[in-house]
Amino acid sequence: MAEDPVDRIVQQWRRERPDLEPSPMGIFGRIYRIARLMGDRVEAVYGAYGISRGEFDVLATLRRAGEPYTLSPGAMTATLMLTSGGMTGRLDRLERAGLIARTPDPDDRRALRVSLTARGVEVIDEAVAAGLGPQHEALAVLSEEKQELLAGLLKDLLGELERRPGGA
Repeated sequence: MAEDPVDRIVQQWRRERPDLEPSPMGIFGRIYRIARLMGDRVEAVYGAYGISRGEFDVLATLRRAGEPYTLSPGAMTATLMLTSGGMTGRLDRLERAGLIARTPDPDDRRALRVSLTARGVEVIDEAVAAGLGPQHEALAVLSEEKQELLAGLLKDLLGELERRPGGA
């Protein structure tokens, strides 16, 4: 396997700080670089649909909820790990674009419900399909077996990190 920039970084740390074991940098450095590269590629695809990655996340959350593609802003905020202010800004932009509608909650006059419009369903359905293109293309360098192995290893690591936040 050819040396990459992350290998060089790890080697430099080994040379400069032989008292450290920098091999985790190889794993997390690559995860970070992959996430950044793929995030940028997918963001460019979403831009063709007039939405940002954050706006995609809102539309996708509503779409995955199933018909009638409606949730409370609070439920969406929790799912997307956003502040209410961050959510409000995204909802404002999506409503101006005609992709969502905010209506009074029939069960609570003080609350609102957020729903995809017909145009919103169309945009998210097209954007999610298009966004998978660069992801499939990137993973095509790995066999199906390696993809499954990688997915399982990352799932294990993520699960452990989420179970024990901030420490070992």
